[in-house]
Amino acid sequence: MNQVYEKIEKCYESIKDRLPFLPKVALVLGSGLGNYADTMDVKAEIDYSEIADFPVSTVPGHEGKFIFGYVKEVPVVCMKGRVHYYEGYPITDVVLPTRLMKKMGAEILFLTNASGGINPDFTAGSFMLIKDHISCFAPNPLIGANIEELGCRFPDMSKVYDPALQNIIREKAKECNIPLKEGVYVQLTGPSFESPAEIQMLRSLGADAVGMSTVVEAIAANHMGMKICGISCVANLAAGMTDQPLTHEEVQEASNKAAPLFKQLITEAIGAF
Repeated sequence: MNQVYEKIEKCYESIKDRLPFLPKVALVLGSGLGNYADTMDVKAEIDYSEIADFPVSTVPGHEGKFIFGYVKEVPVVCMKGRVHYYEGYPITDVVLPTRLMKKMGAEILFLTNASGGINPDFTAGSFMLIKDHISCFAPNPLIGANIEELGCRFPDMSKVYDPALQNIIREKAKECNIPLKEGVYVQLTGPSFESPAEIQMLRSLGADAVGMSTVVEAIAANHMGMKICGISCVANLAAGMTDQPLTHEEVQEASNKAAPLFKQLITEAIGAF
């Protein structure tokens, strides 16, 4: 058996008897959204540290646990804290949580993150519907022997972000009077923020927002046939867009301020999935 798949199986076997239900939606909470679980009808929690050979998040603001609960009667498994490539984990461990949630039964992956705005029309606190992505320097999680149990060797990437789910998010944003931008998200490795020259490069490539997560998770989920959608909270303007230095504290502060509207949009969208 493929070693990566064997690890997924081992993780699943260690917790399968603790799953309270078959989840429909897998929700990944980015910076500033960690307490979204407080709004859910929670049925169970599993700390990452309790799962055999599971990577543990080390980033401030990212608690490490799965939350199982209902959002408007939809069964959801929620990642309260994600694992990043810059923490030193191999890329297969970074996407292990995504693959495990699919193994639990999730059909839809809802990705959220905090990002730096590259599009000059964005401001701190803007929400961006992810229409497509670019991966820069982060290794593709499908490198290596293909895991036939998960998907095909060369998955199509034409429509990673499901058009029907995008329409639902647009409709709910309009109903809630929440301004919603749209654009392309680019993932770099981090942990350093980007230089002004790198931001200029990313703008020329067509990116609207930049961060250190999400894309590799989307690639892994797409490989497995999950339906994917994503919203990015623009926590600050990227390097060179402003004279202010960039800090993680700034990202958390901006994300926390935007959290109430972000939570509302996520809740209404999931309820319509």
